[in-house]
Amino acid sequence: MIQQWFNWRTSLAFIAICIVSGTIFYSQYLAKKIAKEERQNVEAWVEAQKTILHSSDSISLNLAVKISSDNNSIPIIETNEKDSITSNYVNIDSIEVKNDKTYLSKKINEFKQHRAPIILIIKQSPYTANKYYYGESVLLKEIKYYPIVQLFIVALFIIVVIIAQRINHQSTQNQVWAGMAKETAHQLGTPVTSLQGWIEMLKEIKGNEKITPEIEKDINRLLLVSDRFGKIGSTPHLEEKNIVVQVQSMIDYIKRRAGNNIEFALNTNSENIFAKISPPLFDWVIENLLKNALDAMEGNGNIIINLEENKSQILIDIIDNGKGISKKNVSKVFKPGFTTKKRGWGLGLTLTKRIIEQYHKGKIFVKHSELGKGTTFRIILNK
Repeated sequence: MIQQWFNWRTSLAFIAICIVSGTIFYSQYLAKKIAKEERQNVEAWVEAQKTILHSSDSISLNLAVKISSDNNSIPIIETNEKDSITSNYVNIDSIEVKNDKTYLSKKINEFKQHRAPIILIIKQSPYTANKYYYGESVLLKEIKYYPIVQLFIVALFIIVVIIAQRINHQSTQNQVWAGMAKETAHQLGTPVTSLQGWIEMLKEIKGNEKITPEIEKDINRLLLVSDRFGKIGSTPHLEEKNIVVQVQSMIDYIKRRAGNNIEFALNTNSENIFAKISPPLFDWVIENLLKNALDAMEGNGNIIINLEENKSQILIDIIDNGKGISKKNVSKVFKPGFTTKKRGWGLGLTLTKRIIEQYHKGKIFVKHSELGKGTTFRIILNK
């Protein structure tokens, strides 16, 4: 179990979490340190204002003016003891103040939520004082938002790495599929060609009139399978074909091999629905789906094929009332090696998905499935 969870993805995520967590803690430490220094700077600025108001010493005045003018980052607003705003404020957007009379009040309410004001007592009796509300400098805001920016960058990096790895995996998988398909077609080619020669010799011998047509059918079937694998391993040529005719021919083929207790029905809103397809590969898709439906019904049930055409798409639904697919397996049915049968490699639906999505630029998915009630596969082809 530990080995299953501990892979390169979890390692990458763990490292990213450690980096971001460390950055967050350190940035919080820096933010508190800067906030403390900024409060000290504001207190010094307030003292400078007091000196400017009351001191007559030129040296003290010059120092106070310098301290006051050096604050070019921390926003400060002055009010009296009753929180009435005076005309003294610094590092506040003057354009916003002119355009919005409530702008300073809003800023004071914002400052109040985060820190207490600094109070400068001018007289004890009658009590007179100025309050100085202040906000965060640009530097402090950047320190606070830095972890969020870094988290976004790290997350983006992880996403890019995962996408790149997935694309590389799919590319490798496609190369394996193509190589395997070409090799299969090549290996089938030689014995099938030899069998064609033998069947011609058998035709010349009297007494084989009933046997040779049946053997020839099987040879033609092997030729079709070889042709399909050959097209899987290369880019197939697409032709404009009537989908209704193609589907009906595969229904007729499967019907001859199905039991008497299986009923087939083809429903369509038009007798002529055309799309660009590779006929051998498209027939293979329909054949695979019909065979799966037969296996799911175990010799008794109904198979309904609904063909529908709209302005931009052709929708093909293959519906059976078989045993259905559990929810946990719906997402796995197109994965290589997945099968619920005692025999089989679990490659039929994988090849079906590849043919529809990569060669025909369409879509195929499980539209609906319920245990004990049946399954509906949907194919979408672009017109």
